[in-house]
Amino acid sequence: MLHFYDGQIRRYTTQMMRILSNFPVKDGKGNTKEVPVMYGDLTRQVANIIRENSENKLPSAPRISVYITGLELDRDRLTDATYTRKTNIRERAYDEEAGEYLNYQGKNYTVERLIPTPYMMRVNADIWASNTDQKLQLLEQILVLFNPSLEMQTTDNFIDWTSITVVNLESVTWSNRSVPVGVDSEIDVATLGFTIPIYISPPTKVKKMGVITNVITSMFDESRGTIEEGVSAPEINQYDDFAKPGANVNSFGSKAQTEIANEMANVNYNTYGVYLDTGSAQLIGKGTVGNINWQEIFEALPGTYSADVSRIFLTSIDNDNTITGTFTLNPFDSGKLEINFDTDTFPSDSIIEGRTSIDYIIDPTTFNPLSLLNPGLRLLILEDIGSDEATVSAVAWQNNDNTKLVAKANDIIEWDGTRWNIVFDSSEATEIIYTTNLNTSIQYRFSNGEWLKSIDGDYPVGTWRIELDG
Repeated sequence: MLHFYDGQIRRYTTQMMRILSNFPVKDGKGNTKEVPVMYGDLTRQVANIIRENSENKLPSAPRISVYITGLELDRDRLTDATYTRKTNIRERAYDEEAGEYLNYQGKNYTVERLIPTPYMMRVNADIWASNTDQKLQLLEQILVLFNPSLEMQTTDNFIDWTSITVVNLESVTWSNRSVPVGVDSEIDVATLGFTIPIYISPPTKVKKMGVITNVITSMFDESRGTIEEGVSAPEINQYDDFAKPGANVNSFGSKAQTEIANEMANVNYNTYGVYLDTGSAQLIGKGTVGNINWQEIFEALPGTYSADVSRIFLTSIDNDNTITGTFTLNPFDSGKLEINFDTDTFPSDSIIEGRTSIDYIIDPTTFNPLSLLNPGLRLLILEDIGSDEATVSAVAWQNNDNTKLVAKANDIIEWDGTRWNIVFDSSEATEIIYTTNLNTSIQYRFSNGEWLKSIDGDYPVGTWRIELDG
């Protein structure tokens, strides 16, 4: 089993001790000294050890003791545990011999961070004082800092999204003494209770990024509208300006996989661009690219292919949006690339009647919505519902006033609590629409009268490129 320990709770505790450090007090002679801070509460057993089990020795005071009293899961701050954020880091080159930074780019990395788990940490700070004046001096210096909280930073790593938190002062216990004063009351202890909302992060994945080692551009003879091979490298023939393949794959899986494979086999690398099909049974972010021998392409280009490090860039002809991701050559088929897309580069969802998402994609001829009927339920329908000419309508799709819903395939409908409303009329759409299915976390686009996965489709000549590792 892999052992992982990053000392995260320890850092929060250490920073709490630093917050309470370096506070001075003056004695009766006017001498100033800083009050030490230690970790641990003063139990009777600890006090006896400090006094070496002797009644003739007293614990040293003044002193501040910090210790954890509780750690609970903070359910109010829980979020999607599967969410991953990617950050690209580009370092400045560093000369280790000269000990100085150079004015050109150094190593590049991709950092993938899983969402951390929130906890509420409870901490007590005991202020030991041998007299009331010492206690007043310390409390007055400390309490003024909390109004009611103080910001805490645990690391100076700028990609650590958990480095900043706050310390909240929750309670003040003036004294642990009781009346009458007992025999174990040589030192008076005031207790401050704090809460700190913290995060505990899982390990982070750090990958080395590739750099652009080869830039390919098409050189055209404008008089003929063709590539001028005299000024182009031989490998530029892949960008011959032919028509792109016209077949589209239905992302809802209405085509058989054999049909998809046959269509992709007809895409010639030297004639067309590439076709991206994420597959009806695959999650978004994984894809297969056209039937060409990628291994031969890698060997012909400068740089080195590195699995899940080399990158591909695909620019949509619909909106000029460029999506990117790392890729891996399929070990069983050199004509396929498995792509791990960076979802942050996907197009932004469109706002449709105040929302950017849908709850489900359904076939209304077989789906009964009554079990999910809550205000705000939003559905994308694949078949027509009802008809203006029909005299009878399905009970499942009736409004509360017994009126019927009439909607067309590819519309988006929403239940407002009493009736169904068409929030997106596909027959009137004049622009490309993007929306995410919350049930599967897959993004779709509506274009040319049909819904497809947002990144599926043709990427013709000049709209895609790859970067190999240097």
